[in-house]
Amino acid sequence: MHIGHRTILEQVKEKAASLGLPSVVMVFEPQPREFFQGKEAPPRLMSFRQKFEALTAAGIDYVLCLHFNSRFRRLTSQEFIDAVLVNGLGVRHLVVGDDFRFGCDRTGDFMLLREAGESQGFTVENTLTVTIDGERVSSTRIRDRLGLNRLAEAEALLGHAYRITGRVVYGRQLGREIGAPTANILLKRMAPLKGVYVVSTTLDDGSTYDGVANIGLRPTVDGKQPALEVHLFDFAGTLYGRQIDVVFREALREEIKFGSVDALKEQIANDFEDAREWLSRNGSCRTAH
Repeated sequence: MHIGHRTILEQVKEKAASLGLPSVVMVFEPQPREFFQGKEAPPRLMSFRQKFEALTAAGIDYVLCLHFNSRFRRLTSQEFIDAVLVNGLGVRHLVVGDDFRFGCDRTGDFMLLREAGESQGFTVENTLTVTIDGERVSSTRIRDRLGLNRLAEAEALLGHAYRITGRVVYGRQLGREIGAPTANILLKRMAPLKGVYVVSTTLDDGSTYDGVANIGLRPTVDGKQPALEVHLFDFAGTLYGRQIDVVFREALREEIKFGSVDALKEQIANDFEDAREWLSRNGSCRTAH
């Protein structure tokens, strides 16, 4: 959901209003590249839950989630038009990128949709392109900026600071043992960011806290699954089972494998000091209830 997407959503809503019809956004789960490429697929910028909440907050009436599986991938382009667009949705108007391709035969494109629309009673419109600095706003461009820790540039493309939302789960309790308890969110896939960051975190009661987050594989403790670990400054209590929203404000360092837990503990203390210094210069977000 970057600024380009929001422009497209406005197209859809305006047309829906003029036709007196509901606005619908179609998404695939898993994303096709994830189905075909597995772990080699590019990291997601948003979880499905975040995407759904963003679409509904933008005023879209319905989100249609299609399960991309072996059966679905075998649909030809014409079968997709007939089964999904015409018989399934009864679509009257379609907004789609002119580079969109679909169908197992790879013949599905913008021109085929227009031809099908002329014969089957729907119209097709190209999505509006949004550019910044002469370059198209795209998820690929945003992932590139995040991978380089150019957070301000990614924020300009997204229209908001990059964030990850998730539910806190039980971890290995190592952070608590070394005096730096963390709220842990397991990630299904690697995120576009990796390393240690200054963050602001909003809890499900609306309170916000500054803190430090590590995102990655936690090599010092032989982590196997990507995770986001967040330490909240000046917070007392437990967060297990609660939904939190983590905004990444500044990159501090890369993720490092330390030779011992003591070395890790010393570095974490340095990270906290660096984060507090950055916050003193750039402003705290804390509004605890």
